[in-house]
Amino acid sequence: MFRLILQRLLALAPLLFIVSVLTFSFTSLLPSDPVDLILGDTGTEEQHEMLRERMGLNEPIHVRYLQWLGRALQGDLGSSYFNSVSVMGAVMQRLPVTLSLTAVSAFIAIVVGVAAGVAAALHPRSWVDRFATLGATFGQAIPNFWFGLILVAIFAVSLRWFPATGFTPITESPWEWLRSVILPSIALGTSSSAAIARQVRSAMVGVLQQDYVRAARAQGLSARRVLFKHALTNAMIPVVAVLSFQITVLLGGALIVEQVFAINGLGTLAIAAVRQQDIPMLQGLVLVMVGLVIAVQLATDVIYGLLNPKARPT
Repeated sequence: MFRLILQRLLALAPLLFIVSVLTFSFTSLLPSDPVDLILGDTGTEEQHEMLRERMGLNEPIHVRYLQWLGRALQGDLGSSYFNSVSVMGAVMQRLPVTLSLTAVSAFIAIVVGVAAGVAAALHPRSWVDRFATLGATFGQAIPNFWFGLILVAIFAVSLRWFPATGFTPITESPWEWLRSVILPSIALGTSSSAAIARQVRSAMVGVLQQDYVRAARAQGLSARRVLFKHALTNAMIPVVAVLSFQITVLLGGALIVEQVFAINGLGTLAIAAVRQQDIPMLQGLVLVMVGLVIAVQLATDVIYGLLNPKARPT
């Protein structure tokens, strides 16, 4: 297992390097000039040139990239063009908000998806199976932002059970934190739970027909032990890949759902950076999001190696 983790970590360095090159290149090729966006039409030619010199925009793109990379390796992703706020500081301030939303959404998706998939597999072609299949189809079809608006209208505006907008840090009040993330997490996790339910059902139906499951039942083992120790453990091996993809989808979907619930996470920061064409902020956000996706993939490889010893390097 240690060798597996080491191999994955060694593969991350060139991947991050390629991502950083592409991100810096694409954002630097934007048609608008940051100096024109900052000074507008009121700045003189001398002011434009002085600001370009101060921001280092007169240097060739490869020189600017090497300077940016050197600072990034030290944890400095630069400063915003518009308010001089540290990019790393702004990202780290918003990151716990997005991670909270993603973590709760993933928990809901896994619990609901696995439970629905197992129930459908244990009762094939029954009303339970049909209901789970219909629910999965509905869950994957509805947009998460539209579902979020419906949840707000019912549970926040009409019933007043949950707040409609805003986010409360868990350090201030765990209960209020849970109330502030439950609706956006349900809106975000519904589609992923549907995808997980489909995969779990398919995998469980196949595993329950295997000879070792029949042998375990013939030995007189309890239905619960056969289900959880023999069937579900083996069925989760192909599901892990789906879980990894869905968590990545949740990270991206959180940026949209945050807008619906007025949550100041990475999504709000990203949209503001796009509108202002704040290149350093965009570069930092992309790099951090890629790092999060890579961390999810690494965790997936570790979990897959634990469930399936054949996947471990020899």
